[in-house]
Formats: sequence, structure tokens, C-alpha cells
Amino acid sequence: MPRFAGVDYLHIDSLFNEQELLVRQTARQFVEDRVIPIIRECFRDARFPKELIPELGQLGFLGANLEGYGCAGMSNVEYGLVMQELERGDSGLRSFVSVQGALVMYPIHTYGSEEHKQRWLPKMAKGEAIGCFGLTEPGFGSNPAGMKTRARKDGGDWIIDGEKTWITNGSVADVAVVWARTDEGIRGFLVERGTRGFSTSEIHGKLSMRASVTSSLAFSDCRVPESNMLPCAKGLKAPLSCLTQARYGIGWGATGAAMDCYETARQYSILRKQFDDRPIASHQLVQEKLAWMITEITKAQLLAIQVGRVKDQGKLDPSHISMLKKNNVAMALECARLSRDLLGANGIMDEYPIMRHMCNLETVKTYEGTDHIHTLVIGERVTGVAAYK
Repeated sequence: MPRFAGVDYLHIDSLFNEQELLVRQTARQFVEDRVIPIIRECFRDARFPKELIPELGQLGFLGANLEGYGCAGMSNVEYGLVMQELERGDSGLRSFVSVQGALVMYPIHTYGSEEHKQRWLPKMAKGEAIGCFGLTEPGFGSNPAGMKTRARKDGGDWIIDGEKTWITNGSVADVAVVWARTDEGIRGFLVERGTRGFSTSEIHGKLSMRASVTSSLAFSDCRVPESNMLPCAKGLKAPLSCLTQARYGIGWGATGAAMDCYETARQYSILRKQFDDRPIASHQLVQEKLAWMITEITKAQLLAIQVGRVKDQGKLDPSHISMLKKNNVAMALECARLSRDLLGANGIMDEYPIMRHMCNLETVKTYEGTDHIHTLVIGERVTGVAAYK
């Protein structure tokens, strides 16, 4: 396949300024040069390409839209474009960057003490320290308010007991942002690798997100000092605000995966010949699928840009993110399926990226808010009536 030149049916690039286009080109070049050549083997071997972490830090992609402490201070649109390009490479890579920045660095930046920020953020921005986010439990995914992990006060310490699962980066993280129920409500804690009573185990056998580390976290009489509590994180709104940051990146990232599938199928349909030595792109049913894909990708691009602009203006509501995540991920998954169809039997081969994207997107549709939950968030926004129970 030739190098990726972008997908821009409706002069979308005219909506970006020079700096935004430069950031996107930097991310695009990184994916072309460093990700595409190795990602097929990483997916085959279920290996996260950890050798790319220092480069992600050098490029300013870790905690990219945070200010200070060694972070790049990008706008949210610039950050979104980075997520788009990274997920065009692979959802697992975008997921690593998203968790590091939106689910670990963001809560430390927003809810942590100055000591927390000085200790962790510069190292995490460089990729010298890795973090994970412990919210989901074996029995509570879509209903985090039902969490059973508890933290109880014991002198000047907190003792944590419980379990978290489906945690990206969990078994390679230097620090975990862990949410637990206390007598004063849900609170966040920084639990460092090696803390007594804290153990991790990697989840194996995944048919999706294979180039990503997914783990379970276990806490048994895990003692952490009072100073490891995030002082400004009180109640469930704190972890949910972190998820809002991450879901925003997913909305952009899924669009990148869709672009890769569409462009692969478009080029294939022009080169592949059937029936009187004509390219299959000359057939109506093929063109119908390509027309649907480019239309939906264009709509997804416009949605992502508008949400990004609103976020940069400080006017964002979490329900806006729900529409972005729900629409763009579902669109990307359907693009992957249509693209696989257009490639026929070749569509299932890992010589092409489509089946890898399709498998990954099945996870992306579920994690950080399922399609169903985001539907209900939108429904509550437009009716004023919650329908979760």
C-alpha cells in the first residue's frame, strides 16, 4: 500500500490552522515510519511496542493537551488529530497514549497535590513512568457507582481491599490511579508498583487489542500513606471527568481507524479486476459502499472538529462526548466491516489492516462507556429524564 495521504472529501483541512496541520503531519509521519512497519507483528505476537514509548514522549504526545510540568500544552483539536493518526496505526497504541494522558496524568494534574504533580507528570510526559487507571471491576463496568473496592483509614494510612479488571497498562504501570469507596465517598489514590498488598496479572487470550497490555489489579490489605490520596478528587464525578477526557480522544481515534479501512478498500477496488478485466470499483454495489463510507467519515470528522472547538472554548458538556464516541466508533466499525467485504477473502489476511482494526474496534465500542450507555446519556440530555435503571 502507498503511504497514507489523508482522507478529505469536503476540504476538511481548510478548517485547521497551520499549527494543527503541523501537529497532524508530525503524528502521521511517526505512524508511517515507526508504527506501520511493526504493528502487524505486534498484533500477531500480542506484544505492545514499548520501544515506541520514549519517542511518544519526545514528540509531546503524552499528556499532550495538559499545561506545564513538561507537557506540550496542545489545544484539544491538536490533541484530537494526534489521537486520529495514532489509531490509524492501531487502537492499542492510541489506547496507551490516551490512558497515560487522559486517565492518569489528567487526574494528577487536576486533582493531585503539587507534590504529586512535580513527582509524576514530568516523568510521565517523557515516557519515563507509566500509569494505569483502576475504576472498572469484575462485577461493575457500566455502573461504577456499585464498586466494591474499599479504602479504610488506619492511623495516617489508608488500607485498600478489592479488585479492578480490564485495566490498560496495568501490569507495566509504575503507578495506578485507583478509585475506592470510603466512609466519606469515592476517593482516588495513587498506588505505586511494589506496594505491599498490590499485585497485577495480565489478561491473555484476547482476540482484540492484542498490541495492548490489559490487566487485572488486586488489593489485599494494601497500605498507602495519606499523602497518596488525590486531595481534590471527591465523589464519582472525579473519575467520570477523567473518562470524559479519554472518550474525547476515542472519538477522534476511531475516525483514524475508519480512514485506514476506507483508503485500503478504495485503493484495492481500483486495482482489483473482475468481469471483463474491469476494476471492481466500476461496479455500482462497490461504489455504494465507498460512497457510504466517505460520507460517514466526513460527518464524523465534522463532529470531532466541532466538539474539539467547543472543548477549547470551555463549553463542553459530557453528553457532547457521548455523541462523539457513540457515533464515530459505530461508524468506524461499520467501515471496517464494509471494507473487509470489498476485499473479499483478502480482507481477513493480516497483510491488510482491516481485520485488525475490526477486532480492535469491537473493544473500542465497549470500553470507556458502552454504546448503550452513551445512548442513554444522549437521551437524558434531550429529555431531562434519566433511564439508566
